[in-house]
Amino acid sequence: MPETSFEPEQTAAENAMSFDPVCLDVPRIYDSCGAKDCLRDLTVFFTEENRALIDAATSVRITRVNVLTATVDVDAVAFHRGYYAVDETFYFLCCCEVYSCAGALPANISGIAVSSKRVVLYGSDGCVKRFSSGEAPVVDPAELDCCSGFAGSLPSATVQVSSPMALAARVEPVTAPVIVPYVPEAVTDLLGGALVAPETQQIVTTIGIFSITALSRDVQLMLPSYDFCMPGKACDDREDDPCEAFGKIDFPTDSFFPPSAKDAEPGDGSFDCRCG
Repeated sequence: MPETSFEPEQTAAENAMSFDPVCLDVPRIYDSCGAKDCLRDLTVFFTEENRALIDAATSVRITRVNVLTATVDVDAVAFHRGYYAVDETFYFLCCCEVYSCAGALPANISGIAVSSKRVVLYGSDGCVKRFSSGEAPVVDPAELDCCSGFAGSLPSATVQVSSPMALAARVEPVTAPVIVPYVPEAVTDLLGGALVAPETQQIVTTIGIFSITALSRDVQLMLPSYDFCMPGKACDDREDDPCEAFGKIDFPTDSFFPPSAKDAEPGDGSFDCRCG
C-alpha cells in the first residue's frame, strides 16, 4: 500500500485565508419546540390471545417501554397564515409482567399504548411546486378543481423522541366501553394479531417522554466553502494478533467496583441508557 501523507493542520490554515461561496440546497428549520410530556393513564391494548391473562390479573409491572413508530401530519391553520398544526401519534410497545395471584410466576406479554398530541408552529409560506428527477409523476385530484386556486406547499415536520420512561402501571376494572384506536398494520404484525378492547379489566400506564418538533423547508443557501473534506489520517489495514489487541484494552475497573451516586456524573458513561 503506498504511503499517503496528510497535513490537516496546514491545510486548515491555508483554507482559513480564503474561501469560495457555494450554493447548497438544504432544509432550513423555520420553527421548533421542545416538550416534556407526562402521558397519564394510557390504556395498553393486547391481542385476543392475551386478554384472558388481563382479566385474571391482580397486579402488573411494566419492564420496558419503546417507541415503535409514529405518524406525523401537517395541516395549515385557518386565519393564521404561515402557521401549521403538527399532529403526532406515538405507538408505544409495553412489555409487561402480569401476576395472577400472590406467589405465582408472572406472565410476560407485550401490548400497545397510543398517545396523540398537536403543536402549532410557524412554517412560512411556500407557493411553489417541487419536482425532482427520478421521481414518479403524482397528480393531486384537487388540481382538477380550477376554482380552488393554487395550493401552497406544506413544510416538512420532523419529530425526535427520547427513550420513554414507564412511570407507573396498574390494573383497574373497565367501567365504560373502550374503543381500540387505529394502529398501523406493521405494529399489529409485530404482535401477531389484531388488538382487542379489554372486557372486565384493563392495564393503564403513565409514560414520560421528551420530544422536539420542527418545521423545515428546502431552500438554497449561500455558504462559505474552504475546501473539500480531506481525511486526516491514512487507513490502517493491519491485522493485529488477538492477544495483542486484547492487551490494548484497559482493565474494566468500574465493572468490578461500580461508582457510587456521588462519584458518577451524568454524561461520563457510567450509566447505560440501553437498559432502560
